Amino acid sequence: MISAIRRMLPGVLAALLAVVLSLVITSVVLAVSGAEPFFAFGQMVSYGFQPDSLANIVNNATTYYLSALAVAIGFKMKLFNIGVDGQYRLAAMLAASVAGFLPLPPVLAQVVTILVAVLVGGLWAGIAGLLKVTRGVSEVISTIMLNFIATGIVAYLLQRGRLAVQASGSNNIGTPTIPPSGRVPGLSLIPGTDTQVFGLIVLAVIVGVGYHVLVNRSRFGFDLRATGQSASAAIASGVSVKRMTVATMLMSGALAGMVGLPQLLGSSYTYSLDFPAGLGFTGIAIALLGRNNPVGIAFGAVLWAFLDQSSLILDLNNIPKEIVIITQGTVVLCVVVAYELVRRLTLRQQQKAVGRQLAVDSGLPEGASA
Repeated sequence: MISAIRRMLPGVLAALLAVVLSLVITSVVLAVSGAEPFFAFGQMVSYGFQPDSLANIVNNATTYYLSALAVAIGFKMKLFNIGVDGQYRLAAMLAASVAGFLPLPPVLAQVVTILVAVLVGGLWAGIAGLLKVTRGVSEVISTIMLNFIATGIVAYLLQRGRLAVQASGSNNIGTPTIPPSGRVPGLSLIPGTDTQVFGLIVLAVIVGVGYHVLVNRSRFGFDLRATGQSASAAIASGVSVKRMTVATMLMSGALAGMVGLPQLLGSSYTYSLDFPAGLGFTGIAIALLGRNNPVGIAFGAVLWAFLDQSSLILDLNNIPKEIVIITQGTVVLCVVVAYELVRRLTLRQQQKAVGRQLAVDSGLPEGASA
């Protein structure tokens, strides 16, 4: 237990250092723009901890968490899956269409919807994996291109006469509304508010635990990490790098396919033109902040959601809420610097400890040469 805490401590200190540095930079920007930093932060904290805000923070953090896990499993093997955004939007649209056009009894309906989203996301990301192992195409380039293609496919299918219908009482169009039997009820976890937490938060927790077991407690996870550390060493030990590349992209895409499900099955019940976009890119930042650790990613997702929600109060105080974007950007920038500083300090301490131990074993004073 104590050794586990010691291993985690440098990462926790680095994340805290990054947050503090980002707040300092944001304070300077606020002061230069004529706003009072302490007043702005005070308003954000006060508004962010209201019951309604807390429910919205948990809901947003749920989708952020799934998105970051999808990115993180690729990072474990040095694969940069930028296509999470296109993968989850295409998966959510097709899953919503199946759920809307094919009413099924409860439980079966939810299971089918989730499976469709997982399959679509996985297969779409698998294209990038196949291109990488067969043609040597960088997954960065292919996933960016696949994002554009996914956007085009969604736009093509989301038209009247194809998969879209006119929303009642609105000019908006979207897939048919999912019947009540296919929805996931919310949970009243936050006292003092009628806003419910997405029921699929349970799915997010299960996925987080499964991610930890897969990466840290399975043979596949060992091969995954070994390939990410050194492809040549992995090949020498009998690991097929091509197979691992395709499998990792498939799993990353499968996780990405779940990103839109909490919103789809818990709130909107249809995929329409105003369905949330950009969650994939947010997941990249949160995965970096959480160092690809499921617990660290959870804290990063909550922090990101808190900043998003609490910034809404700033406009009412004549402070541009876009200031929060600076905070989020500087957090990602500072976390890279903070992790490197902590890594160097830790390495220096380890070298000193080894030097002291060698001096004791040899009977010479510390720092003396033989």
